[in-house]
Amino acid sequence: MSANPTQLSAPTVNPAALGRVAVLFGGSSAERDVSLMSGSGVLKALLSQGVDAFAFDPAERPLQELKTEGVDRCFIALHGRGGEDGTVQGALELLKIPYTGSGVMASSIAMDKVMTKRIWRFEGLPTPDWRMVDSAEACAQALAVLGAPMIVKPAREGSSIGLTKVSDPSQCAAAYAAAAQHDPEVLCEQFISGEETTCPVLIVDGQAQALPVIRIKAPDGNYDYQNKYFSDDVKYLCPSLLDADEEAEIQRQVLRAFKTLGCRGWARADVMIRATDRQPFLLEINTSPGMTSHSLVPMSAKVAGLSYEQLCVHLLASANLDTLVR
Repeated sequence: MSANPTQLSAPTVNPAALGRVAVLFGGSSAERDVSLMSGSGVLKALLSQGVDAFAFDPAERPLQELKTEGVDRCFIALHGRGGEDGTVQGALELLKIPYTGSGVMASSIAMDKVMTKRIWRFEGLPTPDWRMVDSAEACAQALAVLGAPMIVKPAREGSSIGLTKVSDPSQCAAAYAAAAQHDPEVLCEQFISGEETTCPVLIVDGQAQALPVIRIKAPDGNYDYQNKYFSDDVKYLCPSLLDADEEAEIQRQVLRAFKTLGCRGWARADVMIRATDRQPFLLEINTSPGMTSHSLVPMSAKVAGLSYEQLCVHLLASANLDTLVR
């Protein structure tokens, strides 16, 4: 039996009350192209709802200009380092401009896959075993310990950038090099064979709420950068058609993962269901999820009753500053 989808009510927000809004997108990370797509969609949606919004690219303008522009709040549609890692959040804290998504600490931790996994493991949350490596030789040694296949990826990148699945020691040198060109910290992670899912979290009336789970079926199980953003070959099941108890367990684990890191506003966690015993494993959590035409939070929110435009307004209305530094 599949789970009944979560149902949300459309936000009742006066656009004028949101003030002048800067949609931050672009930036200088390896995910700039994806951010440009996300931000363009968000800006169009907010304008369609009567919000006084404009585009702001931190790669082209200093953030201090947000003050001279009279910005009241920011919608962060930046992805990757320099936008999702706590740095922009810290600058906005100093400028005292409320922003969407998690605060400085949670953003910084969530961007670092290793720190995230350490905290989750300490809190008893299931996440695949891993090793940090600093050479191709160490990568091959990790393969011997973790078993084949194994995932090699940068510790602080997203969108599957620099990620390689290796099955043989002869592949380790190239996999390590591909990851290390994006980050000196390289993560080798046990591969979980099974079904790939993702589950968004949204703050609703002050409470974190898990949205419907999405089951992802990519060609040959390869949910890479191309398939995530530019291919129509991936199949997304939402409702997931998972057993109701199984979906509820994924949602429960994702909520714990969200709260453990101190996230706020919204996020999306990726979860693998191991085929042998249906055990869910948390892979990572995104605190500034994509908002492109292929993105998953809007897909899940739509099943829960929120259109793309309503979701954008809801997120913008939740813009805030860290409580301790207001």
